[in-house]
Amino acid sequence: MTAVTAASSKTTEPSLARRLQFWRGVELSPINRRRWDNFKANRRGYWSLWIFGVLFFLSLFAEFIANDRPIIMSYKGEILMPVFVDYPEEKFGGFLAVTDYRDPVILREIEDNGWAIWPPIAFSYDTINKDYPTRARADGSCTENKDGVEVASGIGFPAPPQWASNVKLCDADPELLARYHSIGNMNWLGLDDQGRDVLARIIYGFRVSVVFGLLLTILSSIIGVAAGAVQGYFGGRVDLVFQRFLEIWSSIPELYVLLIISSVLIPGFWTLLIVLLAFQWTGLVGIVRAEFLRGRNFEYIRAARALGLSDTTIMWKHLLPNAMVATLTFLPFKLSGSVALLTALDFLGLGLPPGSPSLGELLLQGKKYLDAPWLGLSGFILIATLLSLLIFIGEGVRDALDPKKTFR
Repeated sequence: MTAVTAASSKTTEPSLARRLQFWRGVELSPINRRRWDNFKANRRGYWSLWIFGVLFFLSLFAEFIANDRPIIMSYKGEILMPVFVDYPEEKFGGFLAVTDYRDPVILREIEDNGWAIWPPIAFSYDTINKDYPTRARADGSCTENKDGVEVASGIGFPAPPQWASNVKLCDADPELLARYHSIGNMNWLGLDDQGRDVLARIIYGFRVSVVFGLLLTILSSIIGVAAGAVQGYFGGRVDLVFQRFLEIWSSIPELYVLLIISSVLIPGFWTLLIVLLAFQWTGLVGIVRAEFLRGRNFEYIRAARALGLSDTTIMWKHLLPNAMVATLTFLPFKLSGSVALLTALDFLGLGLPPGSPSLGELLLQGKKYLDAPWLGLSGFILIATLLSLLIFIGEGVRDALDPKKTFR
């Protein structure tokens, strides 16, 4: 009897593999468990979600991965955290308001009076590698004759990675060359045209692009779903007015508006987000409108109206869940489109302010400096990987929400 009871309890209790708890006491419904199982069955989309999640999570802590200041340090018995606090140079015997922790004098002062733990990449996205010596020209010389005077004329930025270059370096201070070739000072993907570390700019640029894309996708989806719901539920004159407004609004050239705004204001992160949001919200209106127009005449909707439920309750609890299936299918593709849009605007010079960690600017430098392939290849590989992951995730979500598809 005990064995039968134990066996029955094992069969009735949901297995851990079929229970997904986001927090204690909450688990997915049977239909959502089926959708999650279908999503996991799409191995490409499932592992793309994991890879994208890990990369984005790591980019949120970019200051601990790539930074030109120590994470934590001890100076004269005092524990300091420069990654969180801006200490003036006076604290280390200098006189400037901002401390350059990569300055040889400051480095020597810290080494003589304490210790410091640096990030794996000792450069931030805007740090210029001042330790870089110029490279010899094609003829192997580092000087040229100008009016009978030998003038130093080595090749400067952009510069290839130390590990991938066998070009002769021009004569420089031995201490400077030692710092340039040290592991902690390594530029793993080279330097851009201003002497900034490419890998650090990729890490920060990845975070900016994904955060911008997420904000634009979420906010535009909320506005678009709300507009489509009102338009489809009430229909009639409301639907007619909304449709004429959308036709006029969608015909406004978005690029021209950005050109006008960029001539008056310097486009920042939030300015660019608001301008793009004003045009991107229309993408989901048609889908949600069609779902609400189809569902407003269902029998259970009529019964809800007859029972006296308010329009807001009917739209939120009964019609919106049906429309969200189609909406969620498009979200990963909208996110990839938002990231690609920001990259394209940065490439055209209409995106983030100059100096910002931008993937589009990196691609622009790759186009400008064909003799520096590490610039174009780094930007292209990152953009291609990011967009591919988002597309694979979108395909997995589409298969998971499709009731006609089963992977069992």
